[in-house]
Amino acid sequence: MHGSGTGSDGGAAPGAGVDREFLALERELAVFLRRARAQSGEMAREVHPELEPAAYGLFVRLDDAGPQRATELAAYFGVGKATMSRQLRALEDLGLVARDPDPADGRASLVRLTEEGRRRFRRVRDARRERYVRKLADWDRAEVAELARLLQQFNVRAES
Repeated sequence: MHGSGTGSDGGAAPGAGVDREFLALERELAVFLRRARAQSGEMAREVHPELEPAAYGLFVRLDDAGPQRATELAAYFGVGKATMSRQLRALEDLGLVARDPDPADGRASLVRLTEEGRRRFRRVRDARRERYVRKLADWDRAEVAELARLLQQFNVRAES
């Protein structure tokens, strides 16, 4: 039936049948992203009241991947170097990240979480994880793993 443009949607434009799944995906992603942005803002403020929502993603990345160059972080998040520099400067001013010389290139520096930044982030992350566990308590572990696998696959494809 894919590609015929006929079926239960009665007179829909050609290709509408093919797009139904992608329209549903777009709708669900829009809801998910809106909620995720709001939650990132809440979580960032739980780490420190002065943080902007994007900071939480930086904590996740630095905790997961370890020290990174600012240019690597900018590329990972798809933002400009100036935006990343501004965000990192704010986190440095709060004592949540620090820069160390890059052993591979003395002209560059690596950004890392400070002990205070790591402690604050992990406290919030662990509380958030407990909320996910409660919300998905009736899901089978295999379903949770499949959702994680599909989201990871989606994110990898979005990078390329």
